[in-house]
Amino acid sequence: MKGKQLPLHSAPANTQEKQFKDRLNTSEIESIFLSTPTGSSAHAAAKLFGSRPHLAGSAQDFEDAKELLKIFQREDPDLLPIYDAGSTRSRAATISLASRLLGPKKPTAWIDTYYPEMDTPSTRSLELINPDSGEPELSFDLVEDGDSGDEDAAEYRDAVPAWHGFSGDGEAEGELVYVNYGTYDDFEEVLAQGVDIKGKIVIVRYGAIYRGLKVKRAEDLGASGILIYSDPRDDGYVTTSNGFTPYPQGPARNPTSIQRGSVMYLSFGPGDPTTPGRPAYPDASRDPANNTPKIPSLPISWANAQRLLEEIGEAYTEDGKLSGKISAKKVKMVNHVNRSIIPIWNTMAAIPGHVKDEIILVGCHRDAWVLGGADPVSGTASLHEIVRGFGELLRQGWQPMRTVVFASWDAEEQGLIGSTEYGEDFDSFLSSHVVAYINVDVSSSGSRWQSVASDVKYGDKTLWDARQAEGPFIPSVADVAVIQAYESKKETLRNEEANGGTGVDPLGSGSDYTVFLQRIGIASTDQGFGGTPYDAPYHYHSIYDTVRWQEVYADPGYEKHVAVAQHLGLMALRLTDSIILPLNTTQYAFELEKYLDQVESLPVPSSLDVETENRLALDFSPLRASFQRLQKASLKLDKEKREAEEKFRDVLERMPKFPRLSHSRHECGGPLSKLFRGISRRTKYAIKTMFGVVDENPTREFIKAAKRVSRANKKLMGFERGFIHEEGIREREWFRHLGVAPGKWLGYGATTLPALTEAIQFDKDVGRAKYEVGRLVTLIDKMVEGLKPEDSERD
Repeated sequence: MKGKQLPLHSAPANTQEKQFKDRLNTSEIESIFLSTPTGSSAHAAAKLFGSRPHLAGSAQDFEDAKELLKIFQREDPDLLPIYDAGSTRSRAATISLASRLLGPKKPTAWIDTYYPEMDTPSTRSLELINPDSGEPELSFDLVEDGDSGDEDAAEYRDAVPAWHGFSGDGEAEGELVYVNYGTYDDFEEVLAQGVDIKGKIVIVRYGAIYRGLKVKRAEDLGASGILIYSDPRDDGYVTTSNGFTPYPQGPARNPTSIQRGSVMYLSFGPGDPTTPGRPAYPDASRDPANNTPKIPSLPISWANAQRLLEEIGEAYTEDGKLSGKISAKKVKMVNHVNRSIIPIWNTMAAIPGHVKDEIILVGCHRDAWVLGGADPVSGTASLHEIVRGFGELLRQGWQPMRTVVFASWDAEEQGLIGSTEYGEDFDSFLSSHVVAYINVDVSSSGSRWQSVASDVKYGDKTLWDARQAEGPFIPSVADVAVIQAYESKKETLRNEEANGGTGVDPLGSGSDYTVFLQRIGIASTDQGFGGTPYDAPYHYHSIYDTVRWQEVYADPGYEKHVAVAQHLGLMALRLTDSIILPLNTTQYAFELEKYLDQVESLPVPSSLDVETENRLALDFSPLRASFQRLQKASLKLDKEKREAEEKFRDVLERMPKFPRLSHSRHECGGPLSKLFRGISRRTKYAIKTMFGVVDENPTREFIKAAKRVSRANKKLMGFERGFIHEEGIREREWFRHLGVAPGKWLGYGATTLPALTEAIQFDKDVGRAKYEVGRLVTLIDKMVEGLKPEDSERD
């Protein structure tokens, strides 16, 4: 690899070409970028990273981290930039990015090594006990079949045992009770039947909420253990009961497939459970974990669950409610795990921009439970194409206005650990400098695009079209409740768009944006193609999540991978090179009132009298007034940022063409001369004056216009930060964003105005609700003040 030119170090072929490319306009830049990602290249990247298991902390995971380092940067095999987190070199690699004097002048890459506590599986077993003899009458096979129709799945069927990350170590024996999805309400329904969960082994299906919260609710109610399985009812129309052959011979779910996954209590705080709120350095002081289960849990296949459910009998009453029936026979489960400090590796890369103190962060996790053809290899393949596109732009002489950082996070699957440790490590720096975080996790697992609009095409469709796309399989019989829930969500989306909404849901948790949005307050996005009831079922976290499944069912031409890369890359380019940051605070401000509408629709605790209910309702009016003040302030900011950019462009056009900057230290500021190569002389001068580095006798009008733009951008960056409160959310203080957080009993799904919502919905505490209204009013009013124009802007 020594001496080889790789994507982020590709240079212009000659000076004449570079001088020509200096004059690239925005349209040309975007056209070059969009023409670079290809399906064949994305497929090759997927084969590279998805051909072997790469569990977080494993030897293959480390090899993949170094492989990405090579892709990010020209690599010297004798000196790998791999640093222990907390070391001087690790700290400098990130913090120097914002320094005009000490920061890198060309693309750079490195690996940060963190040391969290994680677990690995030891022994597992599941047995049905004969009530007469007390001995096992049936032992269940907890291994997927590894059908040879998918060669990779067959080869690695035993590579990573099926277990739950951070599951409780131990054994449990008890009668079975079925609790549907294991949501808070499902457990309440079973309790209403008079069932005592204590000492039982709960069996639930995946779906509806994050798996860890199924375990937490069972544990809170005294269950001795819990089993979680994938139910074909949730696969829509593509099932064996509708005549479809199981994968890999057909599109239906393989009945032996098992969904691995973490059961850390993510909605109470992600990251290394022994260093909450602080980075997992090699010598970190550690606390006992308080956000991981104590009872054992096991993921099991539908084939095994079907047999166990026979022991319960009728799981539902005639009116469709959970019956709460208990099995006559007991089940014994064993789950032993080993917990230890395990190194993980975040691979990072940066393209320095002209503006050092504003950074765009783009990330995707790298680790997988097994092969990870969709999760996360499809995302990694898209990230690979984005990096190729940016490398081609660099080759043609482009340099970003703002710095761009790419991240390949590790140990996301165990609990968003790599990104969380980085966020906790560089909290203050990221808060000061990161404009936005763009996340990709699963680029392709189905037909429907799940995010914002775009003019990017894949095949003959746009991504906006794909928000209404369905899978290729013809409807027949399916679970009524599942289809109703799916159609209801579609109807909600249509109604929201018809009423002027974006149709884009707020972010909850479950991927690496969590620390950036909900702890630091950085505007974030996540997107990709997800499944529908008409798609081949996605074998999530199974050995069958493979590149072959992508090739046959999810994305045969890798067009979706390319579309995601193009869209995310365009977002990054526009955030990077726009004079005014393209962040829409006004849409956000108006959505806050809709969030409050949802709070006001919550039932007030029935134990309260009418007078108290009225008093609680009246308490919302100051908050609604604050939201309306924020809307007005944001509308004024819209006007200000528009005028600021127009003024800046006007003055820039009227600026004289300055003589070519000398390479003399005296004449052009020495080290800054290299910083401004590759852009026009007028733009050099514009950037320098905007950020406080000016030549002699600057044009006063231009300096004023540049500073006005800078002030507007700081306000846009600060908007999301305004929701951060140091006290955090009650009982889960790691989350500090009072506008949105993962639902306390949802995990993946979002709860808006979370502290206020939970005070009413779960705590049923009027006093607490009033306190939360007050906290929000204080934050929002401070945001209003922050958006107001300064005296110099009123001139």
